[in-house]
Amino acid sequence: MSMTHQSFALTRPVHVGQSHLVVRDLDTVAAFYQTILGLQIIEKSASGVVLGVNGAPLLTLTTRADAAKAPRTAAGLFHTAFLMPDRAALAHWIAHIAHNNVQLDGASDHLVSEAIYLSDPEGNGIEVYADRPVEDWTFHADGTVEMATHRLDLQALYDSAPKTVWQGMKDGTAIGHLHLQVGNIPQADAFYEGVLGLKKMAAYPGASFFGAGTYHHHIAANIWNSRGATARSGAMTGLSDYTLRFNEPPALEKALAALETLEIPVTRIAEGHALKDPWGIGLTLVA
Repeated sequence: MSMTHQSFALTRPVHVGQSHLVVRDLDTVAAFYQTILGLQIIEKSASGVVLGVNGAPLLTLTTRADAAKAPRTAAGLFHTAFLMPDRAALAHWIAHIAHNNVQLDGASDHLVSEAIYLSDPEGNGIEVYADRPVEDWTFHADGTVEMATHRLDLQALYDSAPKTVWQGMKDGTAIGHLHLQVGNIPQADAFYEGVLGLKKMAAYPGASFFGAGTYHHHIAANIWNSRGATARSGAMTGLSDYTLRFNEPPALEKALAALETLEIPVTRIAEGHALKDPWGIGLTLVA
């Protein structure tokens, strides 16, 4: 696989690998991620599909007959954030969705990034974004990063798009971060920072942003819809599990030691070390 460009987010000690959603209508949702997001089918089975970019798997969709629709207030996914390798790729995608009359949920300038928000046909949140150059980010003395939510000038971005035919997601596109709905923030801080070793890079009212190696965030957690949510259980639609990739072995060893100390059950599987976060969201730590 030729990697033309590796985003800053992916070169950090830890980053998000893949995400797995449970859906009720597999064909409709899979078609959406192909046509609107430009992901390609890498693998297909009776109960699911693996989608990705240039052979690199990013998103698994599975379905099951007993999957009940997760309430909006449940712990789980706020959005999956697809990181474009550059601003031109983001602009090109915006031109593509403009021509397909896709309903957007919003568009924000976060200082560190430019982000577009939408939802898949079953209401799973999606962010598509491009990071600004790291040298343009503002870091505070404590190592946290300046983030904000300003209106994004979509027209300017659209106007800058290449005038060529859009060919789907560009090589190098990845899941830059996952934004989760959790039951409470102190518990999220204790788990993602205290146990997994990510640093809290920014905080909003009701939300924390955790990153590895000075990235603005690989995982975010909020209680905006889900305050007091308990662990996910049974066959529920939405985020089933995801992977965190460790580029640096000491970071993984440290996380595993912390999990052992707290007696959080970890199962050794082929891909890595599987566990559940405090809200029952599956998580696999991959070396």
